[in-house]
Amino acid sequence: MTAIRNNWTREEIAAIYNKPVLELIYQAASVHREFHDPQEVQVCTLLSVKTGGCPEDCAYCPQAARYHTEVKVQKLMEVNEVIEKALEAKESGSTRFCMGAAWREVRDNRDFDKVIEMVKGVNSMGLEVCCTLGMLTPEQAQKLKDAGLYAYNHNLDTSEEYYDDIITTRTYKDRLDTLSHVRKANISVCSGGIIGMGEQEDDRIGMLLTLATLPEHPESVPVNALVPVEGTPLEDQPKVSVWEMVRMIATARITMPRTMVRLSAGRVRMNLEEQALCFMAGANSIFAGDKLLTTPNPGYIKDQEMFQQLQLTPRKAHKEVVA
Repeated sequence: MTAIRNNWTREEIAAIYNKPVLELIYQAASVHREFHDPQEVQVCTLLSVKTGGCPEDCAYCPQAARYHTEVKVQKLMEVNEVIEKALEAKESGSTRFCMGAAWREVRDNRDFDKVIEMVKGVNSMGLEVCCTLGMLTPEQAQKLKDAGLYAYNHNLDTSEEYYDDIITTRTYKDRLDTLSHVRKANISVCSGGIIGMGEQEDDRIGMLLTLATLPEHPESVPVNALVPVEGTPLEDQPKVSVWEMVRMIATARITMPRTMVRLSAGRVRMNLEEQALCFMAGANSIFAGDKLLTTPNPGYIKDQEMFQQLQLTPRKAHKEVVA
């Protein structure tokens, strides 16, 4: 039986990450089967409820106000519009609905009150409701929990060492503090990062080390491949190979066995066989729908075809990991 550990060392994680790739996939697939049904994949939908105009300088993000991208600034959506979108997502097979707002942090104002109403509405539909709204205070996290929030996403993005090359408008500690507030409010933690931003392999290992040595592992770890957007500082970054994604997913699966590992951004540039390799390596969650906030994603029809081809079944909402 694989033990759940929070005392991984950098050397141990590097040794896993750098294994011969077929051996790595085999080990990850074995751990995956201990804790999860390998035919089951969680289907999540991500909706941008407030788009663009963000004051931060995340180098990958087309929603930063300082970059000249094609993203048009849109104010916070109305509650009834969001509920309609959640219903569409549920009817298309999603069991988790995530709402993203391009804010640096949550402010206690009418917009936050509206988000609370959105959370209540989506929760009442039986969906796992998730938000990604930037930094949170402990009080705000508790308000979201009381409204029925199931999960909160706040990505680390990269390693602590490389972080300042990507973002200067908030610190790594700020991110870890938000994760701590979410955990203390008894909300499920969703936190991962992006590869392909010019980081070294050691930075990828460093990010996994931070996640795998948190007091409790995140319940969900999204692994994103950068989708370069014209107008951002990272617009010319080369495409990440499937083998780099496989190494990240497999290492996350081995070091955090209970965690849902999400094959996230960048999936639109992967064919069926490449996605199948990622599922074999331990990914068991995807974002569905033709957009991830503002970047393209495979459509529902394409995903339904993939599920049929690979004989995958959508994971039910609110299902706990048994082992």
